[in-house]
Amino acid sequence: METISLQTKNTTYQMGVTPNGFLLHLYYGKKVDCNMEYLLTAYDRGFAMNPYEAGNDRTFSLDVLPQEYPCYGTGDFRTAAVNVKNSQGVYGCDLRFRSLSRSEEKYQIPGLPAVYAEKGRAETIEITLEDRAVGVEVVLKYGILADLDVITRSAVIKNTGNEEIVLDKVYSASLDFLQGDYDVLHFYGRHGMERNMERHSVVHGIQSYGSKRGMSSHQHNPFFILADSETNEDHGTCYGVSLLYSGNFNCEIEKDQFNQIRMAIGINNEMFAYPLKPGEEFYTPEAALVYSRDGLTALSQTYHRLIRYHVCRGAYKEVRRPILINNWEATYLDFTGEKIVDIAKQAADLGVEMLVLDDGWFGERNDDFRGLGDWTVNEKKLGGSLAALSDKIHSLGMKFGLWIEPEMVNENSRLYEKHPDWAFVIPGRLPVRGRNQLVLDFSRKEVVGGIFDQITKVIDSAQIEYIKMDMNRGICDVYSAVEGQQNFGKIMHEYVLGVYEFLDRLLKRYPKLLIEGCAGGGGRFDAGMLYYTPQIWCSDNTDAIERIRIQHGTSFGYPISAVGSHVSAVPNHQTGRITDIHTRSVVAMAGSFGYELDLNKISEDEKKEVKKQIRDYKKYWNLIHNGKYYRLHTPGKDTEMAAWNFTSEDQREVLLNVVSLDTHCNSPVTYIKCKGLKADGKYCREGSTRVYSGNALMEIGVPIPVVMGEYKAWQMHFTEC
Repeated sequence: METISLQTKNTTYQMGVTPNGFLLHLYYGKKVDCNMEYLLTAYDRGFAMNPYEAGNDRTFSLDVLPQEYPCYGTGDFRTAAVNVKNSQGVYGCDLRFRSLSRSEEKYQIPGLPAVYAEKGRAETIEITLEDRAVGVEVVLKYGILADLDVITRSAVIKNTGNEEIVLDKVYSASLDFLQGDYDVLHFYGRHGMERNMERHSVVHGIQSYGSKRGMSSHQHNPFFILADSETNEDHGTCYGVSLLYSGNFNCEIEKDQFNQIRMAIGINNEMFAYPLKPGEEFYTPEAALVYSRDGLTALSQTYHRLIRYHVCRGAYKEVRRPILINNWEATYLDFTGEKIVDIAKQAADLGVEMLVLDDGWFGERNDDFRGLGDWTVNEKKLGGSLAALSDKIHSLGMKFGLWIEPEMVNENSRLYEKHPDWAFVIPGRLPVRGRNQLVLDFSRKEVVGGIFDQITKVIDSAQIEYIKMDMNRGICDVYSAVEGQQNFGKIMHEYVLGVYEFLDRLLKRYPKLLIEGCAGGGGRFDAGMLYYTPQIWCSDNTDAIERIRIQHGTSFGYPISAVGSHVSAVPNHQTGRITDIHTRSVVAMAGSFGYELDLNKISEDEKKEVKKQIRDYKKYWNLIHNGKYYRLHTPGKDTEMAAWNFTSEDQREVLLNVVSLDTHCNSPVTYIKCKGLKADGKYCREGSTRVYSGNALMEIGVPIPVVMGEYKAWQMHFTEC
C-alpha cells in the first residue's frame, strides 16, 4: 500500500492508497515515523459488502475500513461524506485515487473564507480522486501549518462528464478512528445563552448536530471536540474540528457495529441539492483540524492562535480596538441626535473612545415594524445630517460607528414596495415573519449590489470607523423569483456566498473599517465570519453572571479577541439581576471591552470606577489578547467560583480573574490555582509586597476573600520579580 503522510511539528496525518485505488485513512495523532498500515485488520465480517475487484476475498470491505472521503454507494453503510445523483437519477459514486501534488503555499477558496499563511509558512497537498462512470472528479485539499500543528481540509467537486449531476451531500472533512473510548464536546444554546459546553459519550449510532436556520445559529456551533473519556483541561488526547462557514451545517459522529468512530462535518444536506453542469466545480467550506495530547487547554490555545493570526484580517487584526459605548440598551429606538451627543459627552469624559449608534437611525425606523431596507438617514430624528452628528462625536475626541442589518427588510418600507421579489416569499403563501421582518435573497447579486450601494452611500457621507452588522432572524420561505434559477437546493449556500461577497466588498472599499459581526448576538459566531469581522457580539445577553458561562463555552474554540463584550446597566435588561460595576467589568474584559448603557445615569463613585476600568483594560490589553487563556473552573460545576487567567507567552505575567457565583453564611475559603507560570519563578502581586513562588500559585493557589454580598469579583495581577 502506498502511504501519504502529512507532518506537522508534533503530529502525523497518514493515508494509504490500496492497489485498487481506494483512499484509506490510517492515522492522525502524535507524530510517528513509520507506516501505520499495520493498524488495519482483515476479517470476513458478516453482511460486509466487498468491492467487485476483491474477487473472492471477503475480508476486504469498505464498510469496516477507515476511509478518507467515504462515498455513498460503495458498500459502506456508515455516514458518507459525498453523495452524487447522475442524470438518470441514480445515487452514488465510487471515487478512486488518480494523482497527488504538492505546493509550498496554502490554498485559498474562491468566494469562501480560508486559513491563510505567508508563503513558505504552510504547504498544500492535493489528492485527486475520480469516478469516470459518473463523470465526477474530487480534489481533496490539505493545508499544513506545521509550526502551529494545524491541518485544514476542503474539497473541490467537478463534473467531468457530459451531463448534469447533482450533489446531494458534500462534506468538507471526515475522520475515522479504528478504536477508542471517546466523548464528544459540543456547544449548544439558544438566543441569549449561546455555546454551552456539553460533554457526553459517543454511543452506537449517529449523533448529529447542526443548523437549518440559514446561519450557523444560536442552537449549535460549527466547532466540535472528540476527546478521550479521561481527557481534561491539562491531560489527555483530543481532536478539534472547526468549520469556517456561517450557514447551514451538520456534524455527524457515528459509532459503528465494531466500535469504530467516524466524525464528518460540512454543509447540511437538508435543503441542499447542488446541480453541476459539465465542467462546473463546487468548493466546500474549509474545516480546520487540531490534535492535542496535552488536554483541552492546549487544543483551545492552538485554535486561538490559528484564528487570531491566520483567519482574522484587516487593520484591527493585532491592535487594540477602541473602547466603545453602544446606545442600544440606553435608548433602544427612542433617541434623538441630542440624546446621542449627551451620551457621548459623558463617555468621552470617562475615557471611552468610540460611540456606536445602533438600530433606529434610518428610514422611518421608530419601531421594529418598519424601515429595514431603507438605508437613508432619518435627519428629522437626528436633528440634522449623519455627517453633522459624526462631526460632533469626533469633536469630543471619539470615533463613530453605525449598526446595520443589510440582509433584512420590513414589508413597511420603500424597498419592499419597490422590490417585493427581493425578499424570500413563496408565491401563494403568507410568509413567516421574525422580528416583524423578512429576509432578502442575498443569493442574487442584484440584491447584494442594491443594498451595498445604499449602505456605502451612507458610509461615504460621514466619518465612520466601525460597522456592527446584525442579522435578527432565521431563513425560511426559500424561493427565488428569478427566471431560470428555480433550483432551490442551491439557494441557501449561495445566500452565504452573497453575505461573504457583501463583507468582502465592504472591506476592500474601506480597508480601515472595523466590522463587528452579530446575529441576534451570537447566532453567527463562527470561524468563517471571523475571516471578515475580527470580533463578533458574543450574545445579546449582557448579564455578567450569564456571560461567564457563555464566554467559557466560547473560549474552547475562539480567542478572547473575537468576543464582543460590554458592561451593561443594572438591573440587567435580560435577567433583572443586579451586579456591581466592578464585577461587570471583570467579565467584559475577557473580550473586546466596551459599555452598553447611559453613563450619565451612574453614580459618581461608579464613574470613578469606569475611569479605572478603562485604564486597567489598556494596561492589561496585550496580556489579555496576546497571552494564553486558561479556564480554571467550569462555571457552576467545579466550584461556586468562576475563574480564568491570562498568562503571557514568556510566563512572566499573569492576570487572575475570579467571580463568585453564590454566597453562603459562614462560607469556607476557596483557593484558586493559577496556570501557565514558571514553576521556579518568583511573582509579585500588584498592590502588595508579598512574593509568591510559581509552584505555590499553581499547586496550592490564592485564597479568595470571604465577603458579604452576591456576585463579587477579584482581579489579581502578578509579575515575575
